[in-house]
Amino acid sequence: MNTVFLFVTLLTMLVIGLPIAMALGLSSILTIMLFQNDSLASLTLKYFQTMEQFTLLAIPFFILAGNFLTTGGVAKRMINFAISAVGHLPGGLAIASVLACMLFAAVSGSSPATVVAIGSIVIAGMVKVGYTQAFATGVIVNAGTLGILIPPSIVMVVFAAATETSVGRLFIAGVIPGALLGGALMLAIYVAARIMNLPRQPKASWNERFWLFADAFWGLLLIFIVMGGIYGGIFTPTEAAAVAAVYAFVAAVFIYRDLKLSDVPRVLLDSGRLSVMLMFIIANAFLFAHVLTTAQIPQDIARLIIAAELAPWQFLLIVNIILLVAGNFMDPSAIVLITAPILFPTAMQLGIDPIHLGIVYVVNMEIGLVTPPVGLNLFVASGITGMPLMAVVRAAAPWLMVLLTFLMFITYIPEISTFLPNLVFGKAIQ
Repeated sequence: MNTVFLFVTLLTMLVIGLPIAMALGLSSILTIMLFQNDSLASLTLKYFQTMEQFTLLAIPFFILAGNFLTTGGVAKRMINFAISAVGHLPGGLAIASVLACMLFAAVSGSSPATVVAIGSIVIAGMVKVGYTQAFATGVIVNAGTLGILIPPSIVMVVFAAATETSVGRLFIAGVIPGALLGGALMLAIYVAARIMNLPRQPKASWNERFWLFADAFWGLLLIFIVMGGIYGGIFTPTEAAAVAAVYAFVAAVFIYRDLKLSDVPRVLLDSGRLSVMLMFIIANAFLFAHVLTTAQIPQDIARLIIAAELAPWQFLLIVNIILLVAGNFMDPSAIVLITAPILFPTAMQLGIDPIHLGIVYVVNMEIGLVTPPVGLNLFVASGITGMPLMAVVRAAAPWLMVLLTFLMFITYIPEISTFLPNLVFGKAIQ
């Protein structure tokens, strides 16, 4: 009875438009008060215990680093370097935009930030040289999703906190899938460009490429500082987030000088607002997970699935369907925090690698960012281009097929996700 009440209350609150954090918190509190023996004082303790998770400290620091880089001129320099590298190919400017998204994803950890930083510059540029606005916008909407697949990734941090999985292993697990998805989008653009006879950019000389690389060097260096520091054992992923925030501040204010000191308080305030909003969702989601665990819901679901004798591939298919449907209506972090405590224990009992499951989650969350009605990348792209939302949806749809096809490969070829972390850290003991 308490399980039915919990989910019916949550869904009712979401349907009437209550914010996800409030819906999670209120449904959990009402369930505890009516069906469980926990005191209200213990709820306060649960909120504070959530904030004590060291892993979650990475989130506000990565948000801050991304905001410094987005506000400064780092994205523009990465775009110029990407154009010099691949702009001469058929559809070169669109291919360069995907490469720029990959590079910026490796320093931001956020898909919307990647769409804003890259899209606000390259979409107008592509239209100017002969691409349709729909083509340019569709490419950026989908390529921007790489912001949560290529490490560092805020969604990976949330999954790690919800499942007590290694953030370092998740980060390195995203490298090969991120490169493959970026390559798949580039290949699709190349094929479309040959068919549609899309324009090329003049081929840059090696000297031009060198100087554009040098101009972008201080932004690109952050990739090696963060990833090299984590895998070199110099600092933890959480400490790497703090290092990234400090470095992004120094690069934007003192090296490139794109950001004035007087603008820093505004960046700090914007980052603080986003961090508080996300952490409030996380706190309430952990309370929701506590209610689920107390009611033995994950254990009951695991027993039902095992009794049904589902094979791992069948379970993963069910996971994909659940996550794809949820992605149409909810924020990625909220989806992870609600579903992971339910699905993760069952996956472990079926012998599914937790890192593999994490990457499957992230790719599903990417798709959720470009599907209506609440795909955040769609709204961001609509805002920076002025296109109606449904026009953005239609523009993104052809490229979405690349993401869906990629999801099937990631789901059923676990070595794509597990090869690199097993090589670097050794095979995890489950």
